[in-house]
Amino acid sequence: MLTVDYQRLALEPGMKVLDLGAGFGRHAFETARRGASVVAADLASDEMKSTKDTFAAMYVDGELPQGITTVTVQANGLELPFPDGSFDRIIASEILEHVPDDLGVMAELFRVLAPGGRMAATVPAALPEQICWWLNDAYHAPKSVGGHVRIYGGPELRMKLASVGFTPGDQHRAHALHSPYWWLKCAVGLENEDNPLVKSYLKLLTWDIVKAPTLTRTTEKVLNPVLGKSVVIYADRPAVDAELTAGDRAEVAA
Repeated sequence: MLTVDYQRLALEPGMKVLDLGAGFGRHAFETARRGASVVAADLASDEMKSTKDTFAAMYVDGELPQGITTVTVQANGLELPFPDGSFDRIIASEILEHVPDDLGVMAELFRVLAPGGRMAATVPAALPEQICWWLNDAYHAPKSVGGHVRIYGGPELRMKLASVGFTPGDQHRAHALHSPYWWLKCAVGLENEDNPLVKSYLKLLTWDIVKAPTLTRTTEKVLNPVLGKSVVIYADRPAVDAELTAGDRAEVAA
């Protein structure tokens, strides 16, 4: 299940890509399949081990192009262990909402992105996320350890990205069909996996992910602008960095 649109990311074979908050590797795997070298980074060591093992299996099965590299790193987004300008592209999917110092992480991502590079940043969209928070306070911090610490409202993410030097560009919503699933989970209890409505909806989502039928793909495309669970913003690091005033940054983010 991919959140990032690779056409908007403008990924090309041979590029070097950082996937921060890679988790179990959904974007890292797709990025590698498209011919880019990938560094998958996450704080969770067990997830990085699983991602590393999957990469190894993909090499054995011939799923990855020749000449690329795939690396997994346990890393803190506030102190990335990479030199300035290391990456042509960055994916930061569903990570910023977990971090108390999101501006600090954005600044680090700006630092390691090469001038002229592009980042795709995805966070939960405000309305679907707010409904989850209303329904169940165990869904988010502080009750959920490591859970979401904020809801990004309106143009907040664009303004924050601009404040550290990015030029925010295109954006879109994704995963409208997933919003009702999480509302159900929050309503019946996040640990209640045996609820018949939750089980039935999960079966529908699994079928949709595997089969990608035209009906559900079209339905989700129509619903995404309103109910999309995630919002994705594509932001560039200017080819020549400039010092922006607060007014400049607000104008860029608008």
